[in-house]
Amino acid sequence: MHRKTFDVIASSVGLLLTVLLAVAGGFLWWAYTFTNNQVQDQLVAQKIVFPEAGSEGLTSLPPDDWAEISKYAGQTMSDGAQAKAYADHYIAVHLDGIAGGKTYSEVSAASLADPGNQELAGQKAALFQGETLRGMLLNAYAFWQLGQIAMYSAIVCWVGAIVMLLLSVLGFIHTRRTPEDQELLPRQKSGSETETTARA
Repeated sequence: MHRKTFDVIASSVGLLLTVLLAVAGGFLWWAYTFTNNQVQDQLVAQKIVFPEAGSEGLTSLPPDDWAEISKYAGQTMSDGAQAKAYADHYIAVHLDGIAGGKTYSEVSAASLADPGNQELAGQKAALFQGETLRGMLLNAYAFWQLGQIAMYSAIVCWVGAIVMLLLSVLGFIHTRRTPEDQELLPRQKSGSETETTARA
């Protein structure tokens, strides 16, 4: 195969990959924008506000949980990172204190076994509400995280498209400088041809 033909084919394939990567990046960016906006709109609509700095809602938390929640002190929840922090380091802490660390399913089973126990009934209701809210916030975090992955993937695709475009342009430039009769892999001379050349 002629070197010029190979360069044209390789550069054309590079242009095709450039287009595919650019389009893929566009779809991924749309996925990021859609997911991010949906999560933000839904969280903001809930009007969940983090405890103010120095408030009892913060100072009563264990040190590790306090460190996570204090970063958002006084803010209205609007993204997945905040949702995860609130679910894991605020709601979860309070849920642990309701029934000595027991889950809703455990308290619910105990309440069914003792239907007249009002304390268990109250714990059951509080745990159900808390774990439901926590689950919703963690779902919001999961969708938000998928959006973040889509964003970084879009950037990678676009960087790849730029690199492929540059390589394709360089390939076409090289094609113009390549002689028409240059072979991709020069044919090796046989022993008889080498001997004849040497005698000449």
